[in-house]
Amino acid sequence: MEDRKESELKSFCSRNILIILGFSCIMAVVALIAVGLTQNKPLPENVKYGIVLDAGSSHTSLYIYKWPAEKENDTGVVNQIEECKLKGPGISRYAHKLSEIDIYLTECMIRASQVIPKSQHEETPVYLGATAGMRLLRIEDAQLADKVLAAVTKSLSNYHFDFQGARIITGQEEGAYGWITINYLLGKFIQKLNWLYLRPDENGAQETFGALDLGGASTQITFVPQNKNIESPRNALHFRLYGRDYSVYTHSFLCYGKDQALRQKLAKDIRGTDGILRDPCFHPGYETVMNVSDLYSSPCTRRFAMIHPFSQFQIQGTGNYRQCQRSILELFNTSYCPYSQCSFNGIFLPPPHGDFGAFSAYYYVMDFLNLTLEETTSQEKVIDTMEKFCSQPWEELKTYFGDVKEKYLSEYCFSGTYILSLLSSYHFTADSWKNIHFMGKIQSSNVGWTLGYMLNLTNMIPAEQPYSKPLSHTTYIFLMILFSLILVAVVIIGLLVFYKPSYFWKDMV
Repeated sequence: MEDRKESELKSFCSRNILIILGFSCIMAVVALIAVGLTQNKPLPENVKYGIVLDAGSSHTSLYIYKWPAEKENDTGVVNQIEECKLKGPGISRYAHKLSEIDIYLTECMIRASQVIPKSQHEETPVYLGATAGMRLLRIEDAQLADKVLAAVTKSLSNYHFDFQGARIITGQEEGAYGWITINYLLGKFIQKLNWLYLRPDENGAQETFGALDLGGASTQITFVPQNKNIESPRNALHFRLYGRDYSVYTHSFLCYGKDQALRQKLAKDIRGTDGILRDPCFHPGYETVMNVSDLYSSPCTRRFAMIHPFSQFQIQGTGNYRQCQRSILELFNTSYCPYSQCSFNGIFLPPPHGDFGAFSAYYYVMDFLNLTLEETTSQEKVIDTMEKFCSQPWEELKTYFGDVKEKYLSEYCFSGTYILSLLSSYHFTADSWKNIHFMGKIQSSNVGWTLGYMLNLTNMIPAEQPYSKPLSHTTYIFLMILFSLILVAVVIIGLLVFYKPSYFWKDMV
């Protein structure tokens, strides 16, 4: 009788202990999962905004950027949320009508005021960077350039944003910021983490992209050369970004943007004519009249300036790609090189290395010509397309592209041929053409110098590698649940071994 009571008591106690242990394990697992979910739960949106105005030679664009305030030093978190193109030419064209600058800026600044929450206005920085158009104006008349910047500053200071100033950026800066933008958006700066040791994986360092930028008045080439020995110190930049050192080659060719290059070509070609220029870079049947004084008004054409017996000249298109290219190549002086290798005009250029992102006018022109698909576009196909396009009659082209402004449409033959000629002068060949990627946007952000400019001025790219999570949110939760289930299984088996050894061994047999 005593044995029976003792057995029942033991059974009762074992059952209750098992229930308590089981309940405790379940509560522990629930708590473990809850902690994991809470730890990784996204925080309420706490964002910052930034505005950059790209004051180019032919137009000005306003870009609005947004990023999580608590992640300023992480990569890939800055997103472009708005682009606004100002109506009118570049700000350098307002040098003699300064009173119109305020109206010129109004529409896009009002748009920025609507996009960015009013509570964020006073802490949102605004930057204006002027490029080659203003560089040329500064060469012509430094005082006038200062007056334009002063008028822009006065206008932008009237808005309730944190205006940080308007300045003319150098060609070297423009190239560097474009390079930073591309590689930032592509995630090339950040190193992959080895999650087992919670440190950067040295084998995870990624090869950066080079940057090819083509504007209206200048063009830039920037990349990390294979041989880090840059023979020309003025073309060398040194960065330390995210714990890695970069020795970058960059050069900006003022006057070799597509608009100024066209003016140079025309100024060169009208010499020795009777006022009629039969130009292979314009379509057959195309005719227009241009003032000689307008042609020579740019510092870029002064080397070709001469007195003509006519004040106007007529352009008559003949539409021949090969002849057009020969005329363009005469703009590049390749007869002199004081270094081991040059591009043109005696400028040092190391052999192009790796992949390149080609943006701005590179992209817009090639996109119009339907030549941005990397899978099907070779150098041979681009040349073939240009030969056919340039030879198309002007009237036929106007009918087919009726929605395109005639000025832009008339210049695509020249622009496409100029791009091929320029890339050839950079020593891109049929074999290396596949390394050129024509880019308009990466994800939602325009490719250009503006994002890199803002990242630099807001110090959002640290010199050293920032701390970042070794695992993604999904992977972390999966591992938490997996380990919790393993814990439960181990506890249950342990209880069976301890309290029911005979039952356990019976199952094993």
